[in-house]
Amino acid sequence: MITRIGRLQVGILALVLVASACSSKSSGGGGGGGGGGISVFGEKKDSKIASELPGPVASKGSVTVASDAEYAPMENIEPGGTAVVGADADLGHAIGAVLGIKFNFQNVIFANILPGLQSGKYDLGISSFFDTKDREKTVDMIDYFQAGEGMITLANNKKNYSNLDELCGQSVAAETGTVELSDAQAADKNCKYEHKQGMKVLGFATQNEVNLAVTTGRALVGLADTEVAQYQVKVTGGKVRFAGNYAPAVLYGLAVPRPKGSSPGSGSLTKPVFDALKKLFDDGTYLKILQKYGIQSGALQAPTINGATS
Repeated sequence: MITRIGRLQVGILALVLVASACSSKSSGGGGGGGGGGISVFGEKKDSKIASELPGPVASKGSVTVASDAEYAPMENIEPGGTAVVGADADLGHAIGAVLGIKFNFQNVIFANILPGLQSGKYDLGISSFFDTKDREKTVDMIDYFQAGEGMITLANNKKNYSNLDELCGQSVAAETGTVELSDAQAADKNCKYEHKQGMKVLGFATQNEVNLAVTTGRALVGLADTEVAQYQVKVTGGKVRFAGNYAPAVLYGLAVPRPKGSSPGSGSLTKPVFDALKKLFDDGTYLKILQKYGIQSGALQAPTINGATS
């Protein structure tokens, strides 16, 4: 189970172009190695927190961060460039600034991020991950935000939905590897169990493809985290509308790999990243970043580690 959320003021044509342009998943943001983070709101290195970094990371002066940059406003590719930008990217760069290292973001297909963390290909995953008990078996999740699960549909469909069971017999699109896709698949089975017509569940590699499935009429409803679903109304120029939440808010977590078979909380970057994030909570930077993207309603009072309840 997996999941993940602006600002590109563009229409649906731009969404299609971005989906095409990003298919190669190029890297962006932060450049190569070397010390010194990228300040977002004037953050400075905290030597005490920076001293918690593992020696090899401190010496290298950077970490590689995997993010599926097609989930605005949390992560997307900058217009006309290759850098990963958005609320998650800003938060990562601010954490890096406190630690005195660069957070080099790479644009990675969402379903490939957790395997990449486990293989050592990436140092961190910052990509609107829902914190789940299943995920906590292999990575530490540093919780920093809360988001629900919502739906988009064409503007001319005036019906709102509060439960996936209302979509029996309909086509539903979601991103591969997300909680939303798993939810839709489970709802399809439930429809059939109740002797109703099953759902046609469409899985796509990117959220842009999910959006396109809705705008072209291939799917009645597209699923995404609430803030992402609401943002689609803006980027499609009102061609779609938000059709309601179908699940309560769940925590987002920064994914930190840890050694296989180790206990929760033992990732080598867990403590320094958590302490740097807490500093951003305490000094107000965290809230400023959320306000920049208009998503402050999902703010937490304090970060936690492995706070999943299911």
